[in-house]
Amino acid sequence: MAANTKRRRNETVKQRPSTGGSGGPPWVLIGGLIAVVAVAGWSLWPGDSATEQAADAAIDEPAEIERPYIATRASSPKPSADAPIPPLPAVPNNLPRSPEVVNAAYTFAAQNPDILEYVPCFCGCESRGHTGNASCFVESRNPDGSVRQWDTHGVACVVCVDVATAARQLHSSGANVEDIREAIETQYARAPTMTPTPAAPTD
Repeated sequence: MAANTKRRRNETVKQRPSTGGSGGPPWVLIGGLIAVVAVAGWSLWPGDSATEQAADAAIDEPAEIERPYIATRASSPKPSADAPIPPLPAVPNNLPRSPEVVNAAYTFAAQNPDILEYVPCFCGCESRGHTGNASCFVESRNPDGSVRQWDTHGVACVVCVDVATAARQLHSSGANVEDIREAIETQYARAPTMTPTPAAPTD
C-alpha cells in the first residue's frame, strides 16, 4: 500500500510541466537589459555644447539693445554764469537721493544745455516727449538760454538724477560731451528704453 502511494506521487511530479529556462530564451531578462542600456546611453549622449552655452549666455546676459541714430542738432544757447534760476522744485523727503543731489542735477541742467541736451535718459521719459536728460529738468528756456520753467519729472526720478549726476561728475573731471555720452550709454547699455537724443555737433 505504501509502495503504491509513493509510486503515484512520483508519477504526479513527473507530469508537472517544466518552468525551467531550458525551453527558450529569457525574453523578460533580455528586454530589461536593453531598456537599461538605452537609458544609460541617452543620459551619457553628448549634447550640443555650443548651443547650450549660447542659450545660457542669452539667459544670463541679455544682448545690448540697438539704439536708433538721431541726427545732430544745435543745443539751446548756454546761459551766462550769472543768469537767474527760478526757484528749484520742492524735493520730497522719501526719495533715495538727497535734496542736495537733486538740486545739483537741476542746477547743472540749467547751466549746461550744451551737455545734457546730448546725453540720453533711460527711464522711459521719451513717452513724455523728452529728447534728452536736460528735458527731465527743464521745460522751457528764454531766448538767452536761461530757464523759463522747470520740468518736475526729474524730482522724483532716480534714473534722471543719476544720469545728470554722472554727467556733472564727468564734466568736472574734464570729459567732453562725447565722452560723457559714451560713458553713460555704456553704463545703461541694457536699459530697455532711451530718449531719441541727438548727437553733439562736432567742431
